[in-house]
Amino acid sequence: MKVHGRPTRTIRQAEDGWAVEIIDQTQLPHHFVIRRLTTLDEAAHAISAMLVRGAPLIGATAAYGVCLALREDASDHALDNACDTLMATRPTAVNLRWALKTMRVLLTPLPEDKRCTAAYVQAAKICDEDVAICYNIGLNGLPLIVEIAKGKIKDTPVNILTHCNAGWLAAVDWGTALAPIYAAHNEGIIIHVWVDETRPRNQGASLTAWELGQNGVSHSVIVDNAGGHLMQHGKVDLVITGTDRTTANGDVCNKIGTYLKALAAHDNGVPFYVALPGSTIDWTMSSGVAEIPIEERDPTEVKWISGRTAEGEMVAVYVTPEESAAANPAFDVTPARLVTGLITERGICHASREGLAELYPELAGQGTI
Repeated sequence: MKVHGRPTRTIRQAEDGWAVEIIDQTQLPHHFVIRRLTTLDEAAHAISAMLVRGAPLIGATAAYGVCLALREDASDHALDNACDTLMATRPTAVNLRWALKTMRVLLTPLPEDKRCTAAYVQAAKICDEDVAICYNIGLNGLPLIVEIAKGKIKDTPVNILTHCNAGWLAAVDWGTALAPIYAAHNEGIIIHVWVDETRPRNQGASLTAWELGQNGVSHSVIVDNAGGHLMQHGKVDLVITGTDRTTANGDVCNKIGTYLKALAAHDNGVPFYVALPGSTIDWTMSSGVAEIPIEERDPTEVKWISGRTAEGEMVAVYVTPEESAAANPAFDVTPARLVTGLITERGICHASREGLAELYPELAGQGTI
């Protein structure tokens, strides 16, 4: 994807060959800032404070966090500490666990003097594979949009609603939910995206809108509660969201508010698809509502909102009475029965254990990632 016309990834090794550079997503959309990570603690902070976010990118950042830790100390204790520290940063996104397991399995048998180099090679591989996976998600989701476009009056856009940010900012490149949209846009299909603002951190308004704009895709930001109204009036042809964890039975856990969009889509006969890489499937869980740990974030995210004044100053202001309590669950679970289909790098399947098993037969019977 592009930033100011230049192809850009969300994470990369610095020119010195060992530090890691990320886009500080807390500064978007008003400032494009590249941050340099040089230690395990800085990588862990980048994940927990959401300088990076999105399940695939969290996993990639964690892999590089292990690399940074092993530069200082390549012992078994240091490897275990790095994985434990990074695992504690975000409890919901399963890609974090997958990436750390991948790194640990590779590195543990190696002698200490070989670990650091091998870690950097593996982290780069995880990033490159994520780009290929997301590209294929886009190709596999593209026919859904093409089919809708065929039924449209000439020069009428396909209207797609998305929630939160599951674009290239949530991955290394291309993204998950937005990958089919970018693929359709690149094919010349007229697209319009309804972008949920996604309170409380406004990742739709600040991130999805920004990246769509950078890549020339028509979009409108809407308040979170407008989606049902638009569906009632025939202004949404398709809903595509991402997911931070999908259970073996097809339940999907995504940013808080996704469940309400699925209910509205179901009530109005609008197809509701979820896009994900295979690494986001948690084969150890059979029920999202009962088993997925839901991250509870700082209530100040609900009580305060940040933005830029007309004069260009960045400020944070209260939006609630100071004395009011606030709750801040970061995710909710959409039951499989409300999901039309899952778009993966291997194809589209029914949101069920049987559907997932058809695409991932080598994993379905293991009960583990």
